[in-house]
Amino acid sequence: MPKKKKSAGQRQRAAARRQHQDHAGPPPGTESGTAAPEGARRAPAGARPSARSRPAARGKGPARGRRGAGRRRSSSRSLSSGAVIAVVAVVGVMVILFATRKAGDTGAGNATAKAIQQVTSVPASTLEQVGAPSGGWAPVRLPAGTPAVEASGKPMVMYIGAEYCPYCAAERWPMVVALSRFGTFSGLKGTTSGPPPEVFPNTATVTFYGSSYTSDYLTFSSAETETRTNAPLQTLTSQQQQLFGTYNTQQVTGSNGAIPFVMIGNLYTWAGTSVDPGILKGKSFNQIAGVLADPNSSIAKAIDGSANGITAMICQLTGNQPTDVCSAPYIQQAQSALPAS
Repeated sequence: MPKKKKSAGQRQRAAARRQHQDHAGPPPGTESGTAAPEGARRAPAGARPSARSRPAARGKGPARGRRGAGRRRSSSRSLSSGAVIAVVAVVGVMVILFATRKAGDTGAGNATAKAIQQVTSVPASTLEQVGAPSGGWAPVRLPAGTPAVEASGKPMVMYIGAEYCPYCAAERWPMVVALSRFGTFSGLKGTTSGPPPEVFPNTATVTFYGSSYTSDYLTFSSAETETRTNAPLQTLTSQQQQLFGTYNTQQVTGSNGAIPFVMIGNLYTWAGTSVDPGILKGKSFNQIAGVLADPNSSIAKAIDGSANGITAMICQLTGNQPTDVCSAPYIQQAQSALPAS
């Protein structure tokens, strides 16, 4: 049978099919198909590859270029997002540090040298105007025959407390004012009591830790047992431990080891504070120190008045020496108000 003559259109479609088969490559699953190197199936120059033979995934061309540009845009977005996250992280850390500082050490305890001097040199005229301490504080007179409490041949004043303790913080103020009339402190530094949830948090004060005291009339023995964050700080000496265990009891002070604990030799003792910590609330060290010379200040009346009471006790311990301090009428008046043995 004679072959049917193909039309021009049929011939063109047949040529296209052959071209497609020539450039499609081996079918998937064959060794050649799975190991074909990149570019091995590229169409010859000048020919348009079919969709299957176009090396869009691995060849070079617009498709890869667009995908590359997409990756660059994605990378740019990732970098931008990363920068934003980094900035947010830094801001977050700063907020946390600020909050921690506000909840912790607010700077209220930062004491200038001038402020320390103001605490250790309250004018006698101010102390005289303030006079004897007001009511609300009841030191205990130790029984007659209590053994002498001494160190280096001198009568001893002892303080036991802790830096976190707000009542200790309040009591150190009049202790420093009073003791400074009999001797000299060195190395005093400002601090604050413990942060919240401690009661009266961040009360500005001095710390006796790291300080020293010299006097011709007495010795001063102190211990701060814990830091303001409750870490161990100082261990009591054997003498301190013996006195603390013997006299800081329910029978003597009315407490079972409370702090602050103070002994004025073998004459007086108390556990607790003679100054209400609430009166110092919100005040920095420098602010408190700055008003101690003002007899009209409520803070000065509380701290200086208590200091006068402590001074009166120490004068009894030292045999009313030095005279210029202990013979002052307001100190004599404060002595007459002390509990009798």
